[in-house]
Amino acid sequence: MNKKKKEPAESFEASMERLEEIVAELEKGELPLEKSLERFEEALGIGSRCRQVLDRAELRVRKLIDVQEDGTLTGEDLSDDS
Repeated sequence: MNKKKKEPAESFEASMERLEEIVAELEKGELPLEKSLERFEEALGIGSRCRQVLDRAELRVRKLIDVQEDGTLTGEDLSDDS
């Protein structure tokens, strides 16, 4: 049985760097159409993954710092959250 090992996910920063590289390539306008489409698809996937990371980070921040109606801050312990 040949099982493929799942590669570790790239960091958010590495994903953003790759996204910037793709944008620069596309902006040059020198790639053939098919390569441009491949890069565009890759960029959409990276963008989607980055959005998910940002959404999770925002949720963690909202749980950590909760503003009450009267303006006071309360915090939630997330030590059990992984």
